[in-house]
Amino acid sequence: MMRDTPLLDKVQSPADLKRLSDAELARLADELRGEVIAVVSQTGGHLGSSLGVVELSVAIHAVFNTPVDKLIWDVGHQCYPHKILTGRREGMKTLRQGGGLSGFTKRSESIYDPFGAAHSSTSISAALGFTIGRDMGMPTGDAIAVIGDGAITAGMAYEAMNAAGHLGKRLFVILNDNDMSIAPPVGALNKYLNGLSSHTPFAALRGMAEGFEAALPGPLRDGARRARALVTGMPGGGTLFEELGFSYVGPVDGHNMPELLATLRAAKTRATGPVLIHAVTVKGKGYAPAESSADKYHGVAKFDVVSGTQAKAKSNAPAYTAVFGKALTDEAARDGRIVGVTAAMPSGTGLDIMAERFPKRVFDVGIAEQHAVTFAAAMAASGLKPFVAIYSTFLQRGYDQIVHDVALQALPVRFAIDRAGLVGADGATHAGAFDVGYLSNLPGFVVMAAGDEAELVHMVATAAEYDGGPISFRYPRGEGSGVQMPERGRALEIGKGRVMREGTDVALLSFGAHLPECLMAAEALAAQGVSVTVADARFAKPLDTGLIDQLARHHRALITVEQGAGGGFGAQVLQYLANAGAMDNGLRLRTMTLPDRFIEQASPAAMYADAGLTVADIVKVVTGVMPAAQAAQRRA
Repeated sequence: MMRDTPLLDKVQSPADLKRLSDAELARLADELRGEVIAVVSQTGGHLGSSLGVVELSVAIHAVFNTPVDKLIWDVGHQCYPHKILTGRREGMKTLRQGGGLSGFTKRSESIYDPFGAAHSSTSISAALGFTIGRDMGMPTGDAIAVIGDGAITAGMAYEAMNAAGHLGKRLFVILNDNDMSIAPPVGALNKYLNGLSSHTPFAALRGMAEGFEAALPGPLRDGARRARALVTGMPGGGTLFEELGFSYVGPVDGHNMPELLATLRAAKTRATGPVLIHAVTVKGKGYAPAESSADKYHGVAKFDVVSGTQAKAKSNAPAYTAVFGKALTDEAARDGRIVGVTAAMPSGTGLDIMAERFPKRVFDVGIAEQHAVTFAAAMAASGLKPFVAIYSTFLQRGYDQIVHDVALQALPVRFAIDRAGLVGADGATHAGAFDVGYLSNLPGFVVMAAGDEAELVHMVATAAEYDGGPISFRYPRGEGSGVQMPERGRALEIGKGRVMREGTDVALLSFGAHLPECLMAAEALAAQGVSVTVADARFAKPLDTGLIDQLARHHRALITVEQGAGGGFGAQVLQYLANAGAMDNGLRLRTMTLPDRFIEQASPAAMYADAGLTVADIVKVVTGVMPAAQAAQRRA
């Protein structure tokens, strides 16, 4: 017997979904789930979150009219099924690779991605913006924001809902709640939703949750009430969102295609103002290794589909994140005042290591970086020693709090800045390019960067001991360079760097994890007869002016190297030397930073090559200044 052509092969765009029956849409979702698993097994990526929204992706595109209707995913890493349905199926083999598809939604990639979302909690604001555009005559239809239960905890989401409710504009917010799993007996939801159609009065939708909950057995009924309380604020009713002006619908089984389709069709037909549809889903749905994993396969490397075993790169050097987590835990064991704060990333930042040993001293505040910073500021004011561990790119969200609540009050908050520099497959949205610049310009801030994993251990100890004001240290994603690790961190002298290699012609002054590249460049230059000093600055603020003066006096040229944007460490050095008059004596200066553009995703090595920060690039800059430096010396 001939097998039917897979439905997924017939889908080139969302318009094709409208020709399928509801039963066929359910079959399509099954095929789509298998496709996502197969793709990510070859590329790596965010698997669990994408598996959780397969049915939602199909149902939304079947009911709404994208791309005229604007569909916004929040956070964008759950968009893999959406990408496959919107004409990018063949391109998925290039996911998160150089020159390939982004792992997030991206405006420049497709007309079906109306708004990029690689950070979180922005979708409702964006949906409201599109809604205003629609009502002012712009060529846009309805706006649909799909926001995760983690993303909706952030203040920005509530700010947007408050504004949407005040304006009373028609828009749709779908809460993807995968924090819990509702698995009612077959038919329990159908009893209340089977008869739902586009002709159902919209008021009936708002009352369905009570009947749905009443039909469930005790434990499941309690779970459903918890789900409702998550978004309403009250176990028994929709008071919070009704006061905000939203109509609340749910909870709805996010994996039951008939229920999803009926709910979306009724909401689309009847809604006149803002609507919140609460869909309960299972992260990693349909793939047993993901469903049973602690992190639901949130982010995975390439893996074997049958076993779920991930292919991990072998390395003899420890990962920077693990080094930080262990070092902080060791310091916390010696000092009971040390506490840790993370914004929904305990394992990503290494704070899970400390939390395992000292669970009452680690605080996960959810996706709320602003709160995390001010929360830590007050803990510092109370006498505690808070370490705020947040990725560089996410710390940007709390910048006003860093200025107003930490720096202005000179409070000793310790900032552990992970993912500094270029991060690889996550691309430009997650690059840690700007923290050196935005922290170094704040009065009283100590700004450090670890040249290797051993230095990171010492910087944790330095921050733990330092009570003079705010202090930060940055370190990259991935493994260290394999240096000898200390048994225990020692506090560094604030504002003092170190000389790693002495030479006479040119000085390379490194700030941060590009120190190994500087040392390799010095070796290559030595083979060409160029004598190079390599120094590790350690501090961008306060600068080691004694070290800089020494390098300026005894070398023909000075080149700074850093894994950050212009306006950072190199700018601090240039300003100091200009004011000190060092350049009046013919000193040749260059700064090597990330270029003034965003670097697209690729391997970290390829991204740094694109940025002009390889060993060969350093050698080229040195050899370029040498003739000029020699000529200046002769004129002198």
